[in-house]
Amino acid sequence: MKLSVVSGVLGGMSLDESLKYLKSIGVPQFELGVGGYPGTKHADAKVLVADKAKREELVETFRKYDMEISALSVHGNCVHPNKEIAASFEADFEAACVLAGQIGIDRIVTFSGCPGSDKKAQQPSWVTCAWPNEYRDVLDYQWNKVLIPYWKKAVKFAAENGVKRIALEMHPGFCVYNPETCLRLRKAVGPMIGANLDPSHLIWQGMDIVEVIRELKDAIYYFHAKDTCLNAQNVRVNGVLDTKPYADVAERSWVFRTMGYGTDDITWKKIISALKVAGYDDSISIEHEDSLMSPKEGLEKAVAFLKDKIITEKAGEMWWV
Repeated sequence: MKLSVVSGVLGGMSLDESLKYLKSIGVPQFELGVGGYPGTKHADAKVLVADKAKREELVETFRKYDMEISALSVHGNCVHPNKEIAASFEADFEAACVLAGQIGIDRIVTFSGCPGSDKKAQQPSWVTCAWPNEYRDVLDYQWNKVLIPYWKKAVKFAAENGVKRIALEMHPGFCVYNPETCLRLRKAVGPMIGANLDPSHLIWQGMDIVEVIRELKDAIYYFHAKDTCLNAQNVRVNGVLDTKPYADVAERSWVFRTMGYGTDDITWKKIISALKVAGYDDSISIEHEDSLMSPKEGLEKAVAFLKDKIITEKAGEMWWV
């Protein structure tokens, strides 16, 4: 396993400054945002695919600091009901796939997306209950008329450009938000689709991350290291569905935290061990969204926390066998 960092936390630095800084704190990988919600602060796939010199400069910058690209990040909503918005996200996604092939990266990280409720909708509609019955009609439309057809096309395009793994972040607000929905899309579309397992989005939904890992098994294609802290008092009163701003820490039922500030040490050790058992021996990419800490403090605390947890060497031969 190797530590990586999601690029957004270093949005105030150039790519060169980011890699130099990460190298100095012992992080060997960088999850490179190239479009979509991650933005293009460090790299713009649409520019790079058309400019060989800029691509070579990008690769050389990573080589200069002996750093690796853990994945290309292009989170977006390519099935957004507003056609212009969807087209913009899709252009970013396709450019990321082309760029991946050009620079030898085989993993893309993104969202499944969420369509609207019907053909006339202009905003996404995330369904959270089975009744009234029209919600089931919405789900049928979203999955069978929009989501599955789109991803069948998207994985074909990705494969043609050398992408082997599309890691969908299981995120509420999108159609893929838990293991069941991730595996449903994977079954419908094919094994290029897998999970970006970010515990922070699953913890507040009530999931046991070790059990999630056991369920997903080899469908885990990427891992985001981010923690969540539940405010038990607010949960008891209002439950876990919470639309208040993230900065409203005292009033929310849960908030994102840096590593170790929501889930205890032993649980994270169990999570890392479960990943190894499942065959995931890959990037552990830190994402900082802690509203109580500066990016630098939150990131450096997360790095220190995880260095003590990740398993970096292969198991040796058992002496008693």
